Amino acid sequence: MQPFELSLTEASRAVRERELSPVELTESALARISAVEGRLGAYVTVAADAALAAAVRAEREISVSGPRGPLHGIPMALKDLIDAEGIPTTASSRVRAGHVAEGDSRVAERLGAAGAVLLGKTHTHEFAYGLTTPQTHNAWDHSRVAGGSSGGSAVAVAAGGATFAMGTDTGGSIRVPAALNGVVGLKPTYGLVPRTGVTSLSWSLDHVGPLTRTVQDAALVLSATAGYDPRDPASVSGPVLDRFPGGDLRGLKVGVPRNHYFDRVTPEVEESVRGAIERLAELGAELVDVEIPMARYIQAVQWGLMVPEATAYHERSLRATPDRYAADVRILLEAGELTSAGDYLRAQRPHHDARRLGSHVRRNRRPRRADGADDRRRGGAGSRRVGRWHDRGRVGQLRPPLCPRQHHRRPGPHPAGRSRPRRTADRNAADGAPLPRRDGAPCGPGLRGVSGRRGAACSPRCLREADVPADMRLRRRRGVHRARAPGYAALRVADAGHRLEATNSH
Repeated sequence: MQPFELSLTEASRAVRERELSPVELTESALARISAVEGRLGAYVTVAADAALAAAVRAEREISVSGPRGPLHGIPMALKDLIDAEGIPTTASSRVRAGHVAEGDSRVAERLGAAGAVLLGKTHTHEFAYGLTTPQTHNAWDHSRVAGGSSGGSAVAVAAGGATFAMGTDTGGSIRVPAALNGVVGLKPTYGLVPRTGVTSLSWSLDHVGPLTRTVQDAALVLSATAGYDPRDPASVSGPVLDRFPGGDLRGLKVGVPRNHYFDRVTPEVEESVRGAIERLAELGAELVDVEIPMARYIQAVQWGLMVPEATAYHERSLRATPDRYAADVRILLEAGELTSAGDYLRAQRPHHDARRLGSHVRRNRRPRRADGADDRRRGGAGSRRVGRWHDRGRVGQLRPPLCPRQHHRRPGPHPAGRSRPRRTADRNAADGAPLPRRDGAPCGPGLRGVSGRRGAACSPRCLREADVPADMRLRRRRGVHRARAPGYAALRVADAGHRLEATNSH
């Protein structure tokens, strides 16, 4: 067996036990790329010199202090959407010709910290907007497509041109090429692997994940790349999960979908999946039948989100240089300009509701105070009202220009004298003394704060809820936040990656 044929787990063990050096493994992978690349077209860029230099460093480090982890000295590839400092990131498009990354993406940074050796960048369907990767041929049958959009990564792993590779998945872009080339592709939980430094297709749906030769290899790569990143607005924080439970799965619950996934499937695929489910049960996992909510809307929601978001991301370059896009991608981007804001928000509604079904009720359950009573104070510990709508200061331009908490139901500043002041304990405690707003400005001459005087400052309660828009007078019904005005949509804009999220508070 040649070194390039080893799985990540096998290669890692050989390097750890000094049976194989990182230099030998990297040279074997580069030789394989030279032998098959002319027929397969998996790579956009091969950084042979940089890869050999990194392998030499890894070999020296391992000989001195041992490997940092299972990825130390292992050659890998990145999809050509993922930035690596000093290497072009073209997204397989003429639009990005000559673009060289000035820094590492968070994924590349973490893989580099783990000691992985970067061989180069692999082809994608242009800007990941397709499922064929036309530049690349299938690893096993050159007359067939490789799948996409992470086709280059899947073919590189299947053909031995990389021990593992990273791809992205928005609507099947890791899983489709993995299936067509006989490798393992994992689409992680949304936000588990950070997307900082990764060219976006649709920020509501983008995922970054590994393509490997075995499931255990995928777990190794996921362990090295997953984790919270404050620069990614979608990144999730929480305890590190045990991704290596071993052979005993007792105590683990595995959901088995009753709908959608087995509706239209070939007998061979269903038999294989059912066999894997039975194997999980044999290892002690508890199987739980689940029903995927709103499964019939999945495709409509995906396109309702992906098409306008992709167009928003490419708005400037599409108008400046439309001829540089491939015809299929340009047509989809132009179609996104015809999508109305109403259609986009309607697509957001089931998307938001599906997530809420899984976590919203649990997250907003009222905690008990030490004395056993419910904490029902507005904006207090028992209410996540502020936390739910707080946007870390990114949507200041969308807030009403004056006091963000007026006692009426209509959005924006209310005409003078229309809002009835509320007598509260805060007002009495203030004893008529003006209290500064969070930004130090008064409520404004045409509005009344809770003190009841025009131009008066806000109360401490208003300060606590200064990030809640005026028309989001939320109240609790059966443990779930609801707006008094049904169908209200709050637009949240984040500057990173032209991010525009719409959530429906229905």
